[in-house]
Amino acid sequence: MKTIDTIALILVIIGAINWGLIGFFKFNLVDTIFGSLSAISRIIYALVGISGLWSIKLLFSRD
Repeated sequence: MKTIDTIALILVIIGAINWGLIGFFKFNLVDTIFGSLSAISRIIYALVGISGLWSIKLLFSRD
């Protein structure tokens, strides 16, 4: 697995864990750590979103 694929997968997992915490416990870990919609939390959300789009290609990869 390429390095960028590994990074993307890690960010997708972080995003999934955060959404699970929101769904089950109404607890947003990213907002708790970095502040509600602060610049850093917005960057994290953007990176997780880009990683999710990047990870789509893993579905069609034959490696």
